Amino acid sequence: MPPEADSINLTHHFLIAMPGLQDASFARSVVYLCEHSPRGALGLVINKPTDINLKNLFEKVDLPLGRAELARTPVLQGGPVQTERGFVLHEAVHAEGADENESVYASTMTIPGGLEMTTSKDVLEAIATGAGPRKLLVTLGYSSWGEGQLESELAENSWLTVGADPSVIFDTPIEERYDRALSLLGLQAWMLSPGAGHA
Repeated sequence: MPPEADSINLTHHFLIAMPGLQDASFARSVVYLCEHSPRGALGLVINKPTDINLKNLFEKVDLPLGRAELARTPVLQGGPVQTERGFVLHEAVHAEGADENESVYASTMTIPGGLEMTTSKDVLEAIATGAGPRKLLVTLGYSSWGEGQLESELAENSWLTVGADPSVIFDTPIEERYDRALSLLGLQAWMLSPGAGHA
């Protein structure tokens, strides 16, 4: 069998937790996968709010929040890894005349599918001045899987997968994102059985 036949790439996909997944970090979660390769996967949970909002976060990093409409936006719990670090998932921002794959921010991962994930403070500084990406989501921490780990969780029916729809990330209220992500598969939560089935 050719090697590519058994390697899947779920970059720019949602992982939707099955009801049987009881892990506190991931129960009823939707994870946006920023990167997936044979070496592992990295993603951000997009539907678990923390108790701080962007106004609080900007106060913590000594920046004014230049966009009043974002003040009450919750910061999300992106996953159990590096929970003291901020990750900003946002629409792509390009400098005038710059190469399409070149972000304006210092530390940015360009995700095939049109989004970017930035970990450098300059994106927050841009937002502080009222600029920066229009559509964004901020998380503390991220989720990661080592080589083969996500594939084995998929084989155990821990997750459903579906191509990501940015409107679920940026335009859907947080408490509706799980159901909206399921609806991309034509499913509703009540259709999922809590026990993983094995024939």
